[in-house]
Amino acid sequence: MKTTLQSLRIYIVLTLLTGVIYPLAMTGVAQLLFPKQANGSRIIEQDKLVGSDLIAQKFENPKYFWPRPSAADYATVASGASNKGPTSGDLKKSIEEHRQKFGADAPVDLLTASASGLDPHISPEAAHSQIPRIAAERNMSVPKLAELIDQTIEPPQLGFIGEPRVNVLQLNLALDHLR
Repeated sequence: MKTTLQSLRIYIVLTLLTGVIYPLAMTGVAQLLFPKQANGSRIIEQDKLVGSDLIAQKFENPKYFWPRPSAADYATVASGASNKGPTSGDLKKSIEEHRQKFGADAPVDLLTASASGLDPHISPEAAHSQIPRIAAERNMSVPKLAELIDQTIEPPQLGFIGEPRVNVLQLNLALDHLR
């Protein structure tokens, strides 16, 4: 009986510490130090939520830059990779469909989905490859669109982790503000 009571007390104390106190403390610290990130890096314009810096959105209108393909059709609940290997016929078919959509010289990030299926970034090359379509749809100059892309390029994290990238939602919002 003594051992059972000790075990029960330890269970209650550890549950309170790790299940209540620690999560509340970390939430408070995150809200104080990193409020934007702690709240999902939401993008709000004119008091309206338009998206997040962290999650790709489906753009199909030819007047906008398109993100990477998504194996989960941009659904956050079912996010994930397709898990198709290089010998998969389905993957080859998917790549060929995307190649027809983006052109024979399309950068690889416009042909394949990211691991999460929700990567909000594309390479600067992928953004630049979409300029002719957008310029024609919006009657804009190619140099103006190229300059917009160059202004929205994010450098590698901490200056050395990863590659330069462009957030598609941020780029499309900047594109809408040009008018």
